[in-house]
Amino acid sequence: QVQPVESGGGLVQAGGSLSLSCAASGRTFSGYSMGWFRQAPGKEREWVASISALGDSRYYARSVKGRFTISRDNAKTTVYLQMNSLKPEDTAVYYCAAASKIWPAVEYYSNSRYYDVWGQGTQVTVSS
Repeated sequence: QVQPVESGGGLVQAGGSLSLSCAASGRTFSGYSMGWFRQAPGKEREWVASISALGDSRYYARSVKGRFTISRDNAKTTVYLQMNSLKPEDTAVYYCAAASKIWPAVEYYSNSRYYDVWGQGTQVTVSS
């Protein structure tokens, strides 16, 4: 099993950029699909983006498509989320999660119940 740890959150002005990292310990990291989720105060957790174990498939929520990029480096056992053109509505705690087995379709990657292990989260605040 892997254990994700997020970093890179902070305060940024609207239109700015941030890069999040998720370091996931464990020898089996390359066998896990990885996803980013976020949760704003008083709102339910929502899916942001996911990447397959090999990194050959990437999926994005409609709200971030074209602005965010998910990537991974299996040698470093790390997944990244590059966030550009940030908006105030992107403000949330961002969580990294790992899925040991998942069907290669967006309806599965976007569902939090298919992920096995979660990080503690990192705060992203976008000022208007």
